[in-house]
Amino acid sequence: MSAVASGGGSGLFKFLKPRLRPQTTDIQAAALWGVTAGSAALFLVQPFDWLKKTFFEKQEPEGN
Repeated sequence: MSAVASGGGSGLFKFLKPRLRPQTTDIQAAALWGVTAGSAALFLVQPFDWLKKTFFEKQEPEGN
């Protein structure tokens, strides 16, 4: 098991040439852009009232 784990993360990309393999900074940049895109989408939609109504407020029973 340790022989497999010692290969690092490049085991998934061994079929690529070493210059074309994604580097750590590429993965960090992709994660950062993903967080940025998610934050921008949340800012544009702004579903905070819906989230508050759906998850945090108690609904009254409909029998009254």
